[in-house]
Amino acid sequence: MDKVLVHQGFNTLNVVTFALVVTVFFEIILGGLRTYIFSHTTSRIDVELGARLFRHLLKLPLAYFETRRVGDTIARIRELEQIRYFLTGQALTSVLDLCFSFLFFSVMWFYSKWLTLVVLLSLPCYIIWSIFITPILRKRLDTKFARNADNQAFLVESVTAINMIKAMAVSPQMTDRWDKQLAAYTQAGFKVTKIAVIGQQGVQFIQKMVMVINLWLGAHFVISGDLSIGQLIAFNMLAGQVAMPVIRLAQLWQDFQQVGISVERLGDILNTPTEISKNNLSLPKIKGNILFEQVSFRYQLQGNTIIDDLSFSITEGQIIGIVGRSGSGKSTIAKLIQRLYIPTRGKIKIDEQDLTLLEPNWLRKQIGVVLQDNILLNRSIRDNIAISVPGIAIEKVIYAAKLAGAHDFICELDNGYDTIVGEQGTGLSGGQRQRIAIARALITNPKILIFDEATSALDYESERVIMTNMRQICRNRTVIIIAHRLSTVQIADKILVLEKGKQIEFGSHEELLNNPQGLYQYLYHLQLGH
Repeated sequence: MDKVLVHQGFNTLNVVTFALVVTVFFEIILGGLRTYIFSHTTSRIDVELGARLFRHLLKLPLAYFETRRVGDTIARIRELEQIRYFLTGQALTSVLDLCFSFLFFSVMWFYSKWLTLVVLLSLPCYIIWSIFITPILRKRLDTKFARNADNQAFLVESVTAINMIKAMAVSPQMTDRWDKQLAAYTQAGFKVTKIAVIGQQGVQFIQKMVMVINLWLGAHFVISGDLSIGQLIAFNMLAGQVAMPVIRLAQLWQDFQQVGISVERLGDILNTPTEISKNNLSLPKIKGNILFEQVSFRYQLQGNTIIDDLSFSITEGQIIGIVGRSGSGKSTIAKLIQRLYIPTRGKIKIDEQDLTLLEPNWLRKQIGVVLQDNILLNRSIRDNIAISVPGIAIEKVIYAAKLAGAHDFICELDNGYDTIVGEQGTGLSGGQRQRIAIARALITNPKILIFDEATSALDYESERVIMTNMRQICRNRTVIIIAHRLSTVQIADKILVLEKGKQIEFGSHEELLNNPQGLYQYLYHLQLGH
C-alpha cells in the first residue's frame, strides 16, 4: 500500500486490485462451498439426532409419560432444533474463523507489536462482560422455556378437550387464559431480547473503543515514523477481520447459554433409562401361565400403595375376572402383566419366567389388550387392525374382524376395510371402534388376552354382539376380564375381588355369591337393584 499511496505506483495498484479480485472470487467460491457443507451436515444431524431421540422416547417407561404433560414433552423435543442450529451454524463458523484469526494475529504482530497488544488486552474485557451478562441471560431463558412449555401443554389440552370446551361453552374462559399465557411468554421473550441486545451492544462498544485507541496510537506511530500509512491501513484491515470472529464469539456465547438450557431440557428425556435392557430374554412362544408372588406396587417410592401383597395364579386357558370398586387397582394389574409397570416388591412370572427379565416388546406382542377408550389412528380400518403386523394377508384381517363381530358393519361401509376412520376413529361409533380394537388385539393370535373395562362404555346392543362371541374369542387363550359390570365376568372360571389393592376374595361366580359377607355378593345385588 505504501508503494501505491506514497510513491503513486499505478502498476502496483493494478496488481493489488487484481489480487483483491482473485481473493474475492475465491472467497465467494469457498463461502458457497462452506454453506453447502453446512447444509449437508445439518440435514445429516437432523436425521440422526431426530431418529435417535424418537427411538429413545418410545423406549421410555409408561411412568415417564404419566408424570409429564404432553405439551412439555413436545416442547423439549423441539429444543433439538435449537441445538442443531447451534452446532451447524455459529459454532462451526466461529471455529473456522478462529483458525484464521491466529494467522491474522501473527501478521498484525509483524506490523506493530503495540497495536496488537491493544487488541489482545481487549479480550479480557469481552470475557468479563460475558461473565456479567451470562447469569441474567440464563435465568431469563429458563423462564422463557417454561412459559413456552406451558403454552404447548395448554394447546394440546385444548385441542384434545375440544368437545368438552364446546359442550360446556367455556371458549371465552379458555381464550382469556390463552391470552394471559401468550402475554407471559411474549414478556419473557422480550426480557431475553433486552438482555441479549445489552450484551451485543457491550461487545460492540468494546470493539469500537479498541478501534479508536488503535487509530490514535497508529496515527502517533505514523507521525513518529515508526509505522507507515500502508502498514496502518493493512493493520486495521486485519484487525477488522479479527474483530468479526470476536463479535461472533460473543454472540455464540449467548447462543450457548440458550443451547445449555435446551440440553438440560432434552436431558430429561435422554437421561431417563429406557425399559429395554440387553439382558432381556425372548421366549419362543408363551403358554399363558401367570403367577403373582406377594406383589406390591407404588407409583412413587414414598407414595400410596396401589397393589398390596397380592398373590394368585392363572393357569393357561383360564378365564379370570377382576372386579372391585374404583381405585382398587384392577387396571394396574393389567399394566403390571404387560410390564408397563415394574412391581415395587414381589415377582410376576409368566411360564415360570420372571417378567422383569423378559424383553418388553416381545412380551407385549404375546398379549392382546382391549381398553375402555381405544385410540384408532387416522388410517384405514385394515391398517388399524393390522397395525402390529403390517402387510398381513387380508384373509387374516377379515378372520379377526369376524371374531370380534366387526366384519358385517365394515362391509356396509362404502370402502369396506379401506375406509379411513378419521382422527381417533371419529368416523365410527363407540361400539364399532371397540370391535375394531378387539380385532386389533386378536390379529396376532395372542395367548394372553386382557379386556380392561372393554365393554363398560358400550350400549347394550354393542355389548351383546361382543359377549356373544366371547367364548370363541377366549378359546385356547388365557383371558383376563376387568369390569365394573359383574354380568361381564360371569363367564370367568375364577373371579378376583380387590379392595384398596388387596385381594379379599377369589373363586367362581357361584362360590362368591354364596358368601353372604363378601364384597362380590354385595356389588352383585347392588347392580341388580336388590
